[in-house]
Amino acid sequence: MAAAAAVSSVDESVKALGDSFDGIPVIDVGAWLKKDGAEVDAETIATECAKAAASLRKYGCVFARDPRVDSKDNDRFLDTLEKYFETPEDARMKDTHPELSYQVGATPAFTELPRNHCDRMKAYKDTDKPLSECPPEKDCKWRFFWRIGERPAETKFGELNAAPVVPEGIPEWTDVMNTWGGKLLGCVTCVAQMAARGFGLEDDAFSSRMDMGPHLLAPTATDLKRFGKEGTVCAGYHRDLNFLTIHGKSRFPGLYVWTREGKKLAVRVPEGCLLVQAGIQAEYITAGHVMAGYHEVVVTPQTLEAVERATAAGRSIWRISSTLFSHMASDGMLEPIGKFASEEAAKDYPPVLVGGPGQGRARGNQPQGRRSAARRRGVSARATRTPGS
Repeated sequence: MAAAAAVSSVDESVKALGDSFDGIPVIDVGAWLKKDGAEVDAETIATECAKAAASLRKYGCVFARDPRVDSKDNDRFLDTLEKYFETPEDARMKDTHPELSYQVGATPAFTELPRNHCDRMKAYKDTDKPLSECPPEKDCKWRFFWRIGERPAETKFGELNAAPVVPEGIPEWTDVMNTWGGKLLGCVTCVAQMAARGFGLEDDAFSSRMDMGPHLLAPTATDLKRFGKEGTVCAGYHRDLNFLTIHGKSRFPGLYVWTREGKKLAVRVPEGCLLVQAGIQAEYITAGHVMAGYHEVVVTPQTLEAVERATAAGRSIWRISSTLFSHMASDGMLEPIGKFASEEAAKDYPPVLVGGPGQGRARGNQPQGRRSAARRRGVSARATRTPGS
């Protein structure tokens, strides 16, 4: 049986989604957290899980409201990152490590290069086309990588044994990064469990494979003083290489996503919510029932309105994304599971090690230079954690 037919009940849920917030549903993680008590009935739990699964299938993303994650947590994180990126560029360059393929610390602007998706982009209707250039250009955004969660004591795909980079002059840095990263990882783990139940799998079908994964808090930062012209592409059209990506609400809008039918949607994260997007690992493990979501970030009229408000209030106009990439554990096998596993699926999604080079063929490529640089140092391509493809 093909994977899509095996989950026909989820397809019915897709049809019944209706509009929620710009069409993308908001799921209640709080209900899931109470699933073992008497406060929430089974029907409510089933509805929330079905919404999670159906939204990931239709939109490649879903909004999540988690009572453990307060807007103040996001504000504290954004304040800290704005403080950091307002420091002189020369100071920030000290936090970059090109000799480690940017495994830790800061990645400067014009370093990350999305994969070429020009054929796909040209096939869209004019109203649904990305603004990204073809062939793609390097992104004007900075990034900062910070590891979140435990790592396995033994692994075939060890990350570089480099200490985390802690910028000077920001004593709260480590606490802020670990606190926000831990909350994002906790939420996205619950979303993975809810989606698994919604797809008719065991609750831990996804989350057990995320245990000891190389999760990364990876905020981006775009200087809207320099790159604040309408139509500027901050992050070129791409999809993520990991399992599920989770973001807090940015202070400057501009994110667009594409549904599996090729419809372009502007994303407006509801107050108090987080955005969860499917990556290539999610596509692989579901045999394409969930598609890795294509997206880009551009400067829009709404971005410029937010810039005007921030400038009038004397606030920073660095656009920060509070992003975490959750991953499957590198030593595990990546293949369609449960109802998604079939002979047909195995042809398109053969078993590969999550951290091995075979996954690269399935998930897309990495920005030029990083993979070869990592291999020269004896580090797996998977460990270079370049997020986009």
